[in-house]
Amino acid sequence: MSVSGGYYMGLMSGTSLDGIDVVIAQFDHPEPFSLIASQTFPFPDSLKQQLLSLSQHKHTGSELDIYAELDVRLGRLFADCCLELLYKHQVLAEDIVAIGSHGQTLRHYPDSSYPTTLQIGDPNIIAQQTGITTVADFRRRDMAAGGQGAPLVPPFHKALFSSDQINRVVLNIGGIANITFLPVHSARVIGFDTGPGNGLLDDWCLRHLDLAYDREGQLASKGEVCSAFLQQMLTDPYFTQAAPKSTGREYFSYNWIKQQLEHFQDDIPKLDVLASLAELTAVSIALQIKQLVPVVDEVLVCGGGMHNTDLIKRLQNHLQDLKITSTEAYQLHPDWVEASAFAWLAQQTLQGQNGNLPEVTGARESVVLGGIWPGKYFFL
Repeated sequence: MSVSGGYYMGLMSGTSLDGIDVVIAQFDHPEPFSLIASQTFPFPDSLKQQLLSLSQHKHTGSELDIYAELDVRLGRLFADCCLELLYKHQVLAEDIVAIGSHGQTLRHYPDSSYPTTLQIGDPNIIAQQTGITTVADFRRRDMAAGGQGAPLVPPFHKALFSSDQINRVVLNIGGIANITFLPVHSARVIGFDTGPGNGLLDDWCLRHLDLAYDREGQLASKGEVCSAFLQQMLTDPYFTQAAPKSTGREYFSYNWIKQQLEHFQDDIPKLDVLASLAELTAVSIALQIKQLVPVVDEVLVCGGGMHNTDLIKRLQNHLQDLKITSTEAYQLHPDWVEASAFAWLAQQTLQGQNGNLPEVTGARESVVLGGIWPGKYFFL
């Protein structure tokens, strides 16, 4: 099997659960990166609700039984998505070197006595159904080396977006938001999760507005920020915790919102809560960019949050001196950055190249990430 040239596929289903992003990409032929095809596939509603419940400890049955079932269901769904994209674009499975699958995160506890992280979507099933070698379980090797296991996308950001003239921050806004600082003329990259992205907004919409999400932030823009509520939320120690750090929806969840609201006797109007949560995302990102990153010229935004017009306006209001733009300005649509990163990480693994950045995750050393599940053509 040749691991250079050829196509790679990337699979990403983030904490926002807004869909399964699948890409077909090529590296170094002739450009460093070429996006061949891409598509987002929706989660079936029942599966999405089960995943959300399990990730936030809301299931009433045996979590182990439910986990085992969802691991299989997701593996089948991921494989189906890959096959559908290949069929749609008339690409043969044997032309794909490997699939890089991040998996669906259900737990992420990097700072516990026994640091652990759990992503599901059985790679055995993906490899078997597609016939394509699958690379998965990326986070745990970094954790074994003493790291947070996340974020893992900064090395790809560095490969694709670094500049010898502009100090850039790449901001990914999914369910959780994270930043990568790419300084000019420096090999050292800073990256960490800043806290909530779209996740708390989506949780509030689902519970109180009967909506999966706030399209373009239209409803949040109609609410008034409750300053006292915002300041209460900002007292959470995560926002001032030093990097390296990472978090997830099991922490910044609907229960977290309820705990913050318990400090107030009077009910806060629903749209004002939504506006305050949007402001929290913007303020927490902006504060950490300004406090933890020395000099920034430009912020490149990717992830679903790029489509939230209200959120981007709030962010620009707090970072008035910085240019904020989409990664699309640099030839990669914001929806496909993370899936492309896991296609790239699959290539790194198969080539025996390290995939983490210790300065980002806190690992003791840089290591090759993930396990390899051989496909039909792996030994050819």
